[in-house]
Amino acid sequence: MNQTIAVEETAPGLLVVTLSRPEAANSLNTAMGRELLALWMRIIGDEQVRAVVLTGAGRFFCAGADLKERDGMTDAAWGAQHRLFEDMIRAQLACPFPVIAAVNGAAMGGGAEMALACDFAWASETARMGLPEAGLGIIPGLGGTQLLTRAVGERRAAELLMSGAPVDAAEALAVGIVNRVCAPEELLPKVLERAALIASKAPLSVRALKRVVRGGAVLPLDEAMALELEAYNHLFTTEDRREGVASFNQKRTPSFRGV
Repeated sequence: MNQTIAVEETAPGLLVVTLSRPEAANSLNTAMGRELLALWMRIIGDEQVRAVVLTGAGRFFCAGADLKERDGMTDAAWGAQHRLFEDMIRAQLACPFPVIAAVNGAAMGGGAEMALACDFAWASETARMGLPEAGLGIIPGLGGTQLLTRAVGERRAAELLMSGAPVDAAEALAVGIVNRVCAPEELLPKVLERAALIASKAPLSVRALKRVVRGGAVLPLDEAMALELEAYNHLFTTEDRREGVASFNQKRTPSFRGV
């Protein structure tokens, strides 16, 4: 039974994963790392999952690694814990379905990295995000340097990473870390509305889009277009493509089955 996260299916194929250590600002400890890794590994091959929303309980998204747990850790124990966290974030990144962050409060360090590892993020007006690791004698180690650079560009990423200065929701929106900012009480309902819209689309198409957008972003244009065409050429042979065209012409809601 999970102790540090809560998982709820709010609609068929739509999961809400809540980081649930509000008494510790939802900080990432070993138990949470294990539970998130187990979750991602359990659902990564589940073809019924259409989308996942990742959020936090209470006033925080995730304050980063639990420094109280890390206080006095040996180098060996620190390294072992970090390898667990690396496995966790790689499993999240490997999910073939969309993972969407609803950043309801502060997302710092590893918490910001979990949000950056999502396909996109919406934030509450009260959210703050930052990667303060340089002030702790380390650097982000869960993809933060690379994911932030891809989101905001090299020069902005360099400033944010080297200063460790957090940004508020408005600045996070302005520089491209989040896609939209909502009032606190509207954040989760609006993210769930957008996730439900995505979940209503052809699942093979959505998964292909995730693969092509992520993969193509780091390829030369001709290779990226070839990746796109490979996915396109497969999709037009599927039953879901036939259903999509038929439902359009028959003026009815499509019934996609992922085949």
